[in-house]
Amino acid sequence: MTTKCSFVALIGAPNAGKSTLINNFVGTKVSIVSPKVQTTRARVLGVLTEGETQLVFIDTPGIFKPEKRLQRAMVEAAWQGAYDADSIVLMVDAAKYKSHDNVQLFEKLKKLEKPKILVLNKIDLIAKVKLLEIVSFLHTRGTFESIFMISALTSDGVSDLKKHLTEKALAGPWHFPEGQLSNLTDRLFAAEITREQLFLKLHEELPYGLTVETESWEEFDNGSIKINQMITIDRAGHKAMILGAKGRMIKEISQTSREELEIHYGVKIHLYLFIRVRENWQDNPSHYKEMGIDFTK
Repeated sequence: MTTKCSFVALIGAPNAGKSTLINNFVGTKVSIVSPKVQTTRARVLGVLTEGETQLVFIDTPGIFKPEKRLQRAMVEAAWQGAYDADSIVLMVDAAKYKSHDNVQLFEKLKKLEKPKILVLNKIDLIAKVKLLEIVSFLHTRGTFESIFMISALTSDGVSDLKKHLTEKALAGPWHFPEGQLSNLTDRLFAAEITREQLFLKLHEELPYGLTVETESWEEFDNGSIKINQMITIDRAGHKAMILGAKGRMIKEISQTSREELEIHYGVKIHLYLFIRVRENWQDNPSHYKEMGIDFTK
C-alpha cells in the first residue's frame, strides 16, 4: 500500500472553533472545548487515518496578544505548529472576521510560504447573503489555495474540507499506528477533561489561574481505574470558589469529569480531586514541559 501523511496546523484567534473541528475530524474528543477563549494550552495532535492516508491535525492555542509568561508560551506554541506543518488551515469565526486578532494573523501568515486554506467557521450563525460578503473581504487579505465555509459544530461543510485535505496529503509513511487518535497520554487527557469542567463551571477569570495534573493512575484487575488529580491555583482565595458551598462545586466537577472519562475509556473510574495553592505556578518549567510548550519564551 502506498501511504500518504501530512501534518495540518489549525491556526486562528481564540475561540475560532479549532478544537471542535479536530474532534469532528477524529470522531472523538481529543481536545477540550469551552465557550471561553484560550481554552487550549498544549499543542494537541489529532490523528485521522482513512484508507491509505493519515492526516495529523495540530490543534494550536488561539493566537492573541500575550501578556504573561504562560500566554507567551502558548502563542509561541501556536506559531511553531504552523512552522512545523505541511499545510495551514486558518480558521476564522464568521461573526468576528474583522477582529484585531484576525488582522494580525493575516499579516503574519503572508510571510509563511506554505499551502494555506481559509476556513470560515460558524456559518450556521450568519445569514447566507452576509457570508458572500465576508468571503469576498477575506479573500483579498491573503493567498489561499482554497476557501471553505463550515460549521464545525453541526458538521456542515466538514466532509468537503476533509476530502480536500486528504487529496492534498503528501506521499510518505504514517507517523502514528492505525487506531491512535491523539498524542496525549492517558494522564494528560484525563487532566484536560477535568480542566474543561473547571472552565465550564467556574467564574470567568478563575480558570486562567489554575492547572490540573494527574498525579497517579492505578488500574485494577476488574478493569476499573483510580485517578488522583491535583488542581493547582495561584490565589488562596480561589480555593473556596472551587470547593463551593459545602463542597458542592468540586463534587459536581468531579462527577461530570468522571462520567466523561467512563464514557471515553468504557470502564469504572474512581476520580479524586485535590487543591493546592502555588502563587507562582506559572513560572514552574515542569508545567510547561508537560504541556509540550517552551518555558523560555
